[in-house]
Amino acid sequence: MFPLEAIQSTLREFRFDGWLLYDFRGSNVLARRVLELGEQPIGSRRFFYWIPSKGEPRKLVHRIESGALDHLPGDRDIYLRWQDLEAGIGKLVTGSARVAMEYSPRNGNPYIAKVDAGTVELVRSFGAEVFPSGDLIQLFEATWDDAQWAMHLEAARHTDSAYARTWKFIADRIRSGNPLTEREVQNEIMAHFAEHGMTTYHPPIVGVGPHSGDPHYETGDAPVREGDFILVDLWAKLDKPRSVYSDLTRVGFVGIAVPEKYETIFQIVARARDAAISRVKMAFANSEPLQGWQVDQACRDVIDAAGYGPAFVHRTGHSIGQETHGNGANMDNLETHEERLVLRRTCFSVEPGIYLPDFGVRSEVNVFVDEAGKVHVTGGELQTSVVPIMQH
Repeated sequence: MFPLEAIQSTLREFRFDGWLLYDFRGSNVLARRVLELGEQPIGSRRFFYWIPSKGEPRKLVHRIESGALDHLPGDRDIYLRWQDLEAGIGKLVTGSARVAMEYSPRNGNPYIAKVDAGTVELVRSFGAEVFPSGDLIQLFEATWDDAQWAMHLEAARHTDSAYARTWKFIADRIRSGNPLTEREVQNEIMAHFAEHGMTTYHPPIVGVGPHSGDPHYETGDAPVREGDFILVDLWAKLDKPRSVYSDLTRVGFVGIAVPEKYETIFQIVARARDAAISRVKMAFANSEPLQGWQVDQACRDVIDAAGYGPAFVHRTGHSIGQETHGNGANMDNLETHEERLVLRRTCFSVEPGIYLPDFGVRSEVNVFVDEAGKVHVTGGELQTSVVPIMQH
């Protein structure tokens, strides 16, 4: 059932007069998800759905596709000519001062910027001001229910156990004297996922030596040898409807004693990771509103203070959902100034990294804030040092 009452309650909480949801040929995937259009074919004409903070919603649809929003509550207006369309939009928003849309001022947050500038201009021409709907999107598209939280925990058990299998696989092959490549390690992880009913949109990253210093390295056929540093970034979810991802990164050394240069960098990254987690816990313990950029900054400050700021080349974390990169708030004050709130029942990664010419270190965990505001770190025990792989 469409959650109209919950949406309207939230609109009033955020002091919006209404939410104008718009799509053209699948251009606004966020609106389509909120409107429960995921399984329906994408139409060829524009539609608008107006949800006022109080009262009945209204639909504006083209005559050719007049049934596009029939599954939703509210009366419909049908347009044919462009003049009808513009008049119809005016009818929806006239008298409303604060209208939420999938819009980002100056495109500062492209993850929510799904409405084109011309449409925003048209809405403004009727006297309404347009504001970002990012936190609304989170509440009705990025939050998890209890079943999804349970599926995440199960997925996290299998992504966590993939590492023990991976380290042992590497150690056994090195001891046997048989050549080993990054891709073979990747294949072993994919076999682990298949055996545990897991699926993923892309195989994991396995990067040796300098390849670990490339955050988005595409795993190849480079050899894995004793004395190598290795980074493994893996993500997967249960192969079930509505399942959500677990996304982890750990690092190891193909040897018994880890060289100091690796461990030194790892400890800086680990302190940054823990600072981000602590910032989230502190905010929820104190009932303090928390925006994504603040989590990133808490993490980034640690790496900056250690003198490696220029080597931390990506945001601290991303939203996690049915896609690895979900539609909730990211932990970002680098690529964007993320002002969306960290909300209850949402999940995100915390994954600081330092990337140097000869190796790179990243430590990634997932953080879920439950309905009561308790902060959970998932994916097994926090990595506290570089793994000496040959001890496995």
